[in-house]
Amino acid sequence: MTTRTIVTLPGDGIGKTVLDETLRVLNAAGFKADYMEGDIGWEFWCKEGNPLPQRTKDLLEKHKIALFGAITSKPKDEAFEELSPELKSKGLVYSSPIVGLRQHFNLDICVRPCKSYKNNPLNFIRKGQGNTIEEPEVDVVVFRQNTEGLYGGVEWSNPQGIVYEALKSHPKFLKNFGDVPQEEISVSTRIFSKKATERILKAAFNYARNFGYKSLTLCEKPNVIRETSGMMYKMAQEIQKKEFPEIELWNTNIDAQMMWLTKNPENYGVIVAGNMFGDIISDGFAGLIGGLGFACSAQMGESGVAVFEPTHGSAPKYANYNTSIVNPIAMIESACMMLDYIDEKTLATRIRKAIAEVISEGKVMTYDMLKMKGTPQVIENGAASTAQMADEIIAKL
Repeated sequence: MTTRTIVTLPGDGIGKTVLDETLRVLNAAGFKADYMEGDIGWEFWCKEGNPLPQRTKDLLEKHKIALFGAITSKPKDEAFEELSPELKSKGLVYSSPIVGLRQHFNLDICVRPCKSYKNNPLNFIRKGQGNTIEEPEVDVVVFRQNTEGLYGGVEWSNPQGIVYEALKSHPKFLKNFGDVPQEEISVSTRIFSKKATERILKAAFNYARNFGYKSLTLCEKPNVIRETSGMMYKMAQEIQKKEFPEIELWNTNIDAQMMWLTKNPENYGVIVAGNMFGDIISDGFAGLIGGLGFACSAQMGESGVAVFEPTHGSAPKYANYNTSIVNPIAMIESACMMLDYIDEKTLATRIRKAIAEVISEGKVMTYDMLKMKGTPQVIENGAASTAQMADEIIAKL
């Protein structure tokens, strides 16, 4: 194995805790790397007015690979109040540093696997025939377009000038909003480009082919959002017919898909969607495999930069506990995705096998797996701490 440099971005709240435990697991598995910590998150917003300093972007530009913990985001007014006093007159506006990373490095492809572990007490179950209990195996990989759509950041409140005139040029705007006072209008755009849409579709189709999935589901809303969802569905049809004829293309609307994911989740494999709908459907499937404590992700782009992170938040109240109780598996699984990405698949398989053995045995479980309320007392009541869960995974290694 070649020693490489990995940028670590602990961020806020529980991010540092789960990242530290993940590095222990990587070391125990035999992964050789140098780690360089980058500055990111709420602390740097408050004292510098920038939650994503240029020095951090330079670090990632140089080393390309990052493990990311979690960040705290707050509404605009609250963020302003927490700025250092000397910065409040500079017109600074908070924006999410993870969204900033995605846009700066064009990390347009987001991959979110949702795979159930045997004997996980949080797995989805349902009633079967004859009042039996069924536990369907969930093995879904969501491909989420990561930089466009509703997360593109092209927004206005009280739109002025040419923006307002452009809105008025659309007959449906005049019909539905023509009588609304201009200062009462807020607009968020949903912009899809053909290049980015083609990239996410082909990435999803290629994954389905490479890993033996027989179908790909496009989860959008083309019957209503005709221009963006409609374009994505049409392009998916063309790509499937021309390049991936052996893979079935299914088209589902996001609202119906949220119903079906609890009726027949075992029917789905690779799912592809735009930014917002991909965010929604990946969290929905994550709920079927145990929640955000098991939800990992990868974000990558043409530049060669890739960021691997759990999809949970910073959970600041848990960060203040004397003993950390949070589940580190989502962060550890994200590191496994990193190992896959840099062609250390044998190590990734070993770590996943160790996780599977710990979950299957059921002797060591964090508070979420025991369905306890997340209070400091859960340790006294038999829940494993964050470190104890990592210890048990390391023991299996």
